[in-house]
Parts: sequence; C-alpha cells; structure tokens
Amino acid sequence: MPYLTVDGTRLYYDETGTGTPVLFVHGLGSSGRDWIEQVEAFAGRYRVIRIDLRGHGRSERPTGPYTMAEFAREAAVLLRQLGAAPAHVVGLSMGGMVAFQLAVDAPRLVRSLGVVNSTADTRLQTWQDLWFYVSRRTAVEVLGMRRVGKLIADRLFVEPEQEELRREFVRRWAENDKKGYLWSVDAIIGWSVWDRLSTIDVPTLLVTAEHDYTPVAEKNRIVAEMPRAELAVVEGARHALPVEKPAAFNAVVERFLETVEVSPRRREASPV
Repeated sequence: MPYLTVDGTRLYYDETGTGTPVLFVHGLGSSGRDWIEQVEAFAGRYRVIRIDLRGHGRSERPTGPYTMAEFAREAAVLLRQLGAAPAHVVGLSMGGMVAFQLAVDAPRLVRSLGVVNSTADTRLQTWQDLWFYVSRRTAVEVLGMRRVGKLIADRLFVEPEQEELRREFVRRWAENDKKGYLWSVDAIIGWSVWDRLSTIDVPTLLVTAEHDYTPVAEKNRIVAEMPRAELAVVEGARHALPVEKPAAFNAVVERFLETVEVSPRRREASPV
C-alpha cells in the first residue's frame, strides 16, 4: 500500500486515473474511503488522489496535539512528492478547513478549491460554540466512539431507506482511535483563516447542503470575502453530502471543475 512520511508520521494515500490532479480531503473521524463514489465518478477524466490525515484511517496516530497547519502540510508534501501540483483540492468539513489552510500556506499548489459543508473560522465566539465543543468531547470520553457514531449517524442519515448508510457510518466511526479523534477536534477549535480569505485568488466553490450544521448565510459571508468564490446549495441534503447524495454532489463539482479547466490560469502567486 502507498505511504508517505511527513515529520516522522506514515500517512496512507492512493491515486487513480490520469489528467489534472484532484485531491480529496476527508472530514473529522473519516478517511479517504468515504470518497469512493467520487473516485468512480472522476477517475475517468482526472487524476484522483485521496489521503488519510494523521490519526485517521490507515495513517499513523502520532502523539498530539494536532494543528490545522500540520494537516495542510501533509497535503502539501503529498502533492509535491507525487508531482501533482497545482491540484484541484476538494475538502469536506474538516477537510474543507485543511483546503483553506493549504490555499493560504502554499498557494502555488492549488489550482482551485472545493470547500464542502465547512467554514473558515471555528473560534469559540458564542456559548453555543462552546457547548458544541464541550458536549462532543465529553460524549466521546464518556460514551466511546461507537455510541457517539450511532448518535451522529441518526442525524446525518434520517431517511428510512438510508439504514445501510447508517450502519456503515457507525462501523467506520467505531474504528477511530479515540485519542487521535480528540486531538483532531482540538485542532479544529480556535482555528481561523477568516482574515486571509481575501488573499485566496483561485476559483473556489463552496458547496453546502440545505440542512448542514451551519446555515447557508454563513457560507454566503465566506463567499463575500473571497475574490473568486461562488456558492452551490444542494437541497434536501445534510452534512455527509458526498456520501448521502453522491450523484447530486458529483454533478455540482464536475460542472465547477469543467469551468476551471477551460479558464486561463492567472500568474502563480509565491508560496507563503
């Protein structure tokens, strides 16, 4: 199996297909396996790359704490090692934060951004923010990964016909290492690139599910801060959009990538 080593940590990745590289970055408590529907949809035209970030999937779990900058560095090293830059970078939830961080830290590696059900600022600014952080951490400590996974699955996949998706989500969630998961939670909390959004000068698509954790209005505020961003809303969907409604999600991303591919590239910025 293919691995790369970043700062002493072995990280799993895979790639398939040819063409312009597209890097898919998973969310918190997930792994590259959750992009299988996207591999099948995009590998015919693109070079599809998936990575398991530290503490996730088949990658090693180094001792924490973790940071978003470390996650972004892992993606950067992978793209450089594979000769896959600049790449379209698509990230879900925490993976969207990694994509944002990569774009501000190493802009020459990024051809475009696809930020899915994510945000640019997770600083604890309200009591509601604090409650979400404390309750998630406490639930994992007290209940364990499987039971928390069951609670989350019931919120993500609410339709009766989604029983198989719920079961698979719980099975994979239970495989998470608890310490690695909590270190990743801590990497999210307090993170922000809000003040640097205006410097991200690549085509950017924010994709949001109608019933995501954060409202459409928040994504509109992010788009307003960026020079080349647009928003797409997928109706009737929730946070695990690429898994829940892969056909609708893939169609939105495919249209965006096609537009970017035929547009002239701007002069590359210098890396930060």
